Amino acid sequence: MAEPTPRRNEPRLRPAPLLFEPAEAASDPEHFFDLESIDDPRALLARATELTLAFRAAADRALEFQAMAAAQLADPRRFDRLTTADIAERAEWTEDYAKKMVEFGRDLMRGDAEGRGPGETA
Repeated sequence: MAEPTPRRNEPRLRPAPLLFEPAEAASDPEHFFDLESIDDPRALLARATELTLAFRAAADRALEFQAMAAAQLADPRRFDRLTTADIAERAEWTEDYAKKMVEFGRDLMRGDAEGRGPGETA
């Protein structure tokens, strides 16, 4: 699971943008965001660190969207709502994790879960 997003009092980092690579570059297994072409170890460390932070931020954001979608799908007011077991199956989670994600998503939508991951308390 991704690391939790920053706590309420910590600013969100603005990582380097993730740029999509051309298809021909992405098909080369040795090619990864042009890192292999950087000869200077300082520059390589800096760019690799930027990418690491960007991927973490993207994973954290995606996790929040997963949680909100799970909460919406489990909403008892929906005529087509899903059970946590159904959500777990679709997302390839355990049912216990799906329950935590539904609750986390509800907290996010209420605005009182900023910076917490599923199952974390304030």
